[in-house]
Amino acid sequence: MDYETSLEGARKLDRHDSLNRFRDRFLIDDPGLIYLDGNSLGRVPKDAIALMDRLMRHQWGSRLIRAWNDEWMGLSRCIGAKLAGLIGALPDEVIIADSTSVNLFKLIAGALKERPGRRKIVTDSVNFPSDLYILKAAADLIDPAYEMVVLPADNGFAASEDALDRAIDENTALVLLSHVMYKSSYMYDMERITEIAHGRDAMILWDLSHSAGAVPMACHDTGVDLAVGSTYKYLNGGPGAPAFLYVRDDLQSRLINPVTGWFGHRKQFYFDTEFEPASGIDRYLTGTPSVLSLAMIEPGVDLALEAGMEPIRAKSLDQSEYLVSLWEYGLASLGFTLNSPRNGARRGSHVSFGHAEGYRIDQAIREEKKVITDFRMPDNIRLGIAPLYTTYEELHTAVHALSEVVTSGSFERYSDVIKGVT
Repeated sequence: MDYETSLEGARKLDRHDSLNRFRDRFLIDDPGLIYLDGNSLGRVPKDAIALMDRLMRHQWGSRLIRAWNDEWMGLSRCIGAKLAGLIGALPDEVIIADSTSVNLFKLIAGALKERPGRRKIVTDSVNFPSDLYILKAAADLIDPAYEMVVLPADNGFAASEDALDRAIDENTALVLLSHVMYKSSYMYDMERITEIAHGRDAMILWDLSHSAGAVPMACHDTGVDLAVGSTYKYLNGGPGAPAFLYVRDDLQSRLINPVTGWFGHRKQFYFDTEFEPASGIDRYLTGTPSVLSLAMIEPGVDLALEAGMEPIRAKSLDQSEYLVSLWEYGLASLGFTLNSPRNGARRGSHVSFGHAEGYRIDQAIREEKKVITDFRMPDNIRLGIAPLYTTYEELHTAVHALSEVVTSGSFERYSDVIKGVT
């Protein structure tokens, strides 16, 4: 698609944006700040502010311990059931619990125990590093004899379907992949890769952290076994908000939860010393939930449900295509490379531009132009598109800022030593 690359062209696109009405549902206290880091930490929904006030004053403040029975005991399940609608799961297949890392450990261990006798695990080299750390640690604890096959990015962004097809065999217990790559935004064909894994009777576990709330999917109908994901990116649940996990309904009674705790007990307030797992998805809970941060997830989930995943994806695709057009028009000649797929069907909701001076450029636009993106080694400047609040004018302004700091050379004033959050 050809886009008008002027500022007025961007404003025209905003005027015709059917999701533009959702922007006012978020706290934006500095209209002059261009925020394109919602793929790392989403903005604050205004409803979350009002909810936190009610939670503090009424639920905790007035009801005190009674609020557990009033509101809190079913919160993990209730919000999980809502979130299920965003990933194409059944309401009783998703629950909010712990962090993405802890949930990964739980489901990896459960999957490996479910496939005894198989000694191969398949993943790729562009997966989020923490996923790889946890995968190896869990496998080593269960049986050091596991062979971990880490496929290289042989299609430019990730492991190709052909490479996965060759690697996954009758000895494979588990396949662990990120649906959308955190650096490049490359998106796997979830249905096809799941089909390949199941053709060898291997289990598959997807990390949905960079796709939940931005990309429609059909976890249940596709037959996905297991999934985990973040709630503080496109779901706007707040910094460090608890994560979610998905276990297909027919697997819930078969898989163990290796981190057994009292919230996963069938009769937790009987305080039995022997563990008896709860039925259904509740058995994947462990300890007492962090109620304040847990509750803050719901407003963002509600906004995504109200907007609908298909319209969200349509805008995300259009805005990422617009960004690619701006790159072709004004950035490619300045040494920026497109580090995301050109094919929108294989792209998530962020776009990565590569540059040899990427980290210094990222600092320069933040300090000089009030444009917040983020940086991932070795050269990726990621521009996150959060369709509920990102505008075309913001994208236009950000690309103009990238051009200016390179053309002027002002980025050279900044250190190339990485420190703090990037």
